[in-house]
Amino acid sequence: MDSLLVYGSYGYTGRLIVHEAVRRGATPVVSGRSGRAVATQAATLGLEGRVFTLEDTNLDEHIAPFDAVLNCAGPFTETAPDLVDACLETGTHYLDITGEFPVFERLRRRDEMAREHEVTLLPGVGFEVVPSDCLAAQLACTLPNADELVLGIKGSPTVSRGTARTLLSLASEGVVRRNGRLVSVPPAYRSRQIDFGDGLEPVVTAPWADVVTAAHSTGIETIDVYAAVPKVLEPGLSVGGIAGRVVDIPPVRGLLERGIDAFVTGPDERQRATDRAVVWGQAKATETGEVARGRLRTPNPYALTAKTAVDAAEGVLEGERKPGFQTPASAFGPEFAFEIEGVEYERLEMPETRDRTAGSSADVSERP
Repeated sequence: MDSLLVYGSYGYTGRLIVHEAVRRGATPVVSGRSGRAVATQAATLGLEGRVFTLEDTNLDEHIAPFDAVLNCAGPFTETAPDLVDACLETGTHYLDITGEFPVFERLRRRDEMAREHEVTLLPGVGFEVVPSDCLAAQLACTLPNADELVLGIKGSPTVSRGTARTLLSLASEGVVRRNGRLVSVPPAYRSRQIDFGDGLEPVVTAPWADVVTAAHSTGIETIDVYAAVPKVLEPGLSVGGIAGRVVDIPPVRGLLERGIDAFVTGPDERQRATDRAVVWGQAKATETGEVARGRLRTPNPYALTAKTAVDAAEGVLEGERKPGFQTPASAFGPEFAFEIEGVEYERLEMPETRDRTAGSSADVSERP
């Protein structure tokens, strides 16, 4: 893999990605704002390191020598805009591992400019959103006339510091897609039950990036995304909006951020090797009542991200790319996730005409 710059390379997920690239024989350039962290990582792995901040007035000069940039520095709502601007200016392809829906929406709006510059904008090449995007695309292929999509995510219980901070930043907002529009809703404003493979589990609406990416990948314009929650928290789901408002109180947010910095480290090697995640999806054609449903089981989200991020970077650098805003599925097809070692796809239900008023085994409870 030539001419790849990994920004934020020394964070928890960045380190995993760089190690995976090196394991495959690549020599990415590691970079970030911390001179000590970059130097240590570069010396340990025998790589070139570059130190710069996104506020540098000569950011374009740092980006120009590279064919592609893989951004691993979150929160991506803060880091993506400047890096994307520099990539468009220099003709450099942009990838990142974000799951923050505002980033996807921002990059989607840069599609025309990216096409003019023949630049690929490919955010979300990690667990967020590779499996869910590819599952959505597969369901849309199975049921081409689908006009509604529901996704459910059950990830690992252990997260990195960067992921925890991102989740905190999203705790006070919610979003769904309705008839082509992103609609703001309270956090956890709706609950239901989904079978991830071990029986029905409570889930709540979450601002997952598929409200943007799945629309791009499938053409479906009404989308809900749910995230699994521990059963012990189910009685408190109705106060989700209150919880979001509490998180917005500056002293509370500051306390939570300090707690994240002090106690959150991310899954260890054993957890990355053994933890699993599940993505569930349902596409529906409201006119006919047809339904297509499936489940995708994946390795630990961080282990998966290391593989998919490097796979995506390799694909872009080797010419397997399209200019403009792309999602993993629109760039590489649904098989991008399905062909990864450890990923298992289970087809739960093929399209058939159903009683539109009937419930289903995977949708027995839903309330506003």
